[in-house]
Order: sequence, then structure tokens, then C-alpha cells
Amino acid sequence: MTAAEIRDEILNILEVIAPDEDLSNIDDSVNFRDQMELDSMDFLDIVMELRKRHRIQIPEDDYMELASMNSTVKFLEPLMKDIAKA
Repeated sequence: MTAAEIRDEILNILEVIAPDEDLSNIDDSVNFRDQMELDSMDFLDIVMELRKRHRIQIPEDDYMELASMNSTVKFLEPLMKDIAKA
């Protein structure tokens, strides 16, 4: 997947997890928690969705890498480079 495809996938996951959030104005450089009403369970849901959809294991020590869209895409790019977009 390309960086743009990964970003789209994260937006799709966020739509499922937080259906009431307006994702049209997400600032990729700002932490998700500062922009959205996400709690720790929502954050874990993101990790679980990535595991379920793409079999990506994210160690708990790396959860902070998923704080913003930019950091999430940067972290996931090498892990998802060989995954074809569904």
C-alpha cells in the first residue's frame, strides 16, 4: 500500500470506530486525541482493526507511533508496503 492508501485505510477505520466524528478536516500533523473524542478503548480498536484487516501486529511499546495521521502512516508504511489495497 502507498502512503495515500494507508491514510485512506486509517480514515476508514476511524469512521467505523467513531462514526459521529467529522473526519473531513483531520490535520495529519495533530494527535488524534487532540482532534477527536477518542478514549483508550477507541485507540485499541484502531490497533485491533489493523490486526483483523491486515494481520499487522503492533507491539504495545509502539502504540505511541500511532498518535497522529502522519506518524501512523510513517510507522505503517514499511509494514504494509506489500499489502494490496482491498
